[in-house]
Amino acid sequence: MTVGFDFWDYAVFIAYATLILGVGLWVSRDKKGHEKNAEDYFLASKSLPWWAIGTSLIAANISAEQFIGMSGSGFALGLAIASYEWMAAITLIIVGKYFLPIFIEKGLYTIPEFVEKRFSTNLKTILAVFWIALYVFVNLASVLYLGGLAIETIMGVDMMYAIIGLALFAAAYSLYGGLSAVAWTDVIQVVFLVLGGLATTYLALNMVSGGAGIWAGFSKVMDAAPEKFHMILDEFNNDGTDNANYLNLPGVWVLVGGLWVANLYYWGFNQYIIQRTLAAKSLKESQKGILLAAGLKIIIPLIVVVPGIAAYVIINDQSILDSLGEAGQMNLPTAGEADKAYPWLLQFLPTGLKGVAFAALAAAIVSSLASMLNSTSTIFTMDIYKQYINKNASDKATVNVGRISAAVALITGVIMAPLLGGIDQAFQFIQEWTGIVSPGILAVFILGLFWKKTTNNAAIWGALLSIPIALALKFIPIPGLEPWMHQMGLTAVLTLLVIIILSYLQNKGADDEKGITFTKDLFKTSPLFNIGAFAICIVTAALYALFW
Repeated sequence: MTVGFDFWDYAVFIAYATLILGVGLWVSRDKKGHEKNAEDYFLASKSLPWWAIGTSLIAANISAEQFIGMSGSGFALGLAIASYEWMAAITLIIVGKYFLPIFIEKGLYTIPEFVEKRFSTNLKTILAVFWIALYVFVNLASVLYLGGLAIETIMGVDMMYAIIGLALFAAAYSLYGGLSAVAWTDVIQVVFLVLGGLATTYLALNMVSGGAGIWAGFSKVMDAAPEKFHMILDEFNNDGTDNANYLNLPGVWVLVGGLWVANLYYWGFNQYIIQRTLAAKSLKESQKGILLAAGLKIIIPLIVVVPGIAAYVIINDQSILDSLGEAGQMNLPTAGEADKAYPWLLQFLPTGLKGVAFAALAAAIVSSLASMLNSTSTIFTMDIYKQYINKNASDKATVNVGRISAAVALITGVIMAPLLGGIDQAFQFIQEWTGIVSPGILAVFILGLFWKKTTNNAAIWGALLSIPIALALKFIPIPGLEPWMHQMGLTAVLTLLVIIILSYLQNKGADDEKGITFTKDLFKTSPLFNIGAFAICIVTAALYALFW
């Protein structure tokens, strides 16, 4: 199946690509008389305003795994997958109020750097290696694979060529320009991302309503598939059989269990997300950016989940399919091919809007690739290269190593990407396997930040033991622990206990010498942040009440 681009679709997409490359290369240029240094390359000269931070957070986060993977999960299980977005809004508020003040006060380049200041170089190195492996073999590879799948489905381009094209596009400006090029182009990427996403949502709902508009379409979708509009999934179907989707989103435990581990790790201690907040002009500017991102998170399901649900309704309504003609019957997504739902919808967009929607998808993929590349190179350069290979590296050498390491990471991701073929609901796959590493890292950071008694040896043992604990819970059948989210939550609790017990045994209950002491005003936030945070919490609670 190909979408069938016309002249104006190609024109829109070429204009988008030219704009991104032009802006990326323009902001990457070296100013007259100034050679790019490490702060310029890795932290955008610490000059980002709040609106660039907020949009860049969303652009780094929203990728093919959301457009393709989340739409696929919407097709397969419904609105419940939106918990990742709506709970992320609350998580961002927590990060902005309680984590960022500590990170920015310490003037960090990387998250592993905090580990060195709080614990030791050894633990920093262990976690740096964890992150590099995770970014390259899971994140980069999965984004490239899903992006390649989308382009192959939409354009008919061979997947390998599509993967290479995406990689070269991201590399063209991000490898040279660093975080500054990534962040400023992200502002443009988000505009395309939202416009293209809204266009696809409008199309899908309008198709369902037979041209009567989006409100009529949304009402019909809710009437036709009421089971897709429950945020809290039951363990059993109405006929008493097991609900297979419960294994991915285990009912009310989504709200009080393992999803908090995934969210707090991702938004609080994930280098390619938190790096743009470290590049802010000031803490207040960074917190305003966090607030903007939290607000945008509320509306993201409208553009990445609702189209998948609408596609499910369309495919199960023969009268709508008949109205679509021959195209509507081709390559219909099945229950085992949920990730094809979003690309399948794009073929029905009118000329011009196909180009916008495809540009949105490309923007989501390329912006995330660029962010991951920059963060991978930042961790390798600052935490491995400068630590063990060349402690006295000049700024020029540091920046060059950053570019080379990003290129190596990208090539590795390109090689790994095709190996992920055949995965259904790739978004869930990514969350599940990231959950092997995230509980241990979260435990180390939470106790390192907020419990002064935490010792270095206890944190090292906790980080190392968390992996076998996670794997044991995953592969040894334990009744009641089948959902991987339960396994992730229990891994975090057990790792916390390991660190607490070992810390007490080592220091006999005394404070660790590197424990963080908080000042009275450290967590004080502005009235704007407080009002915005309260409003986001109220809206999120209302959404859960409406779609319980």
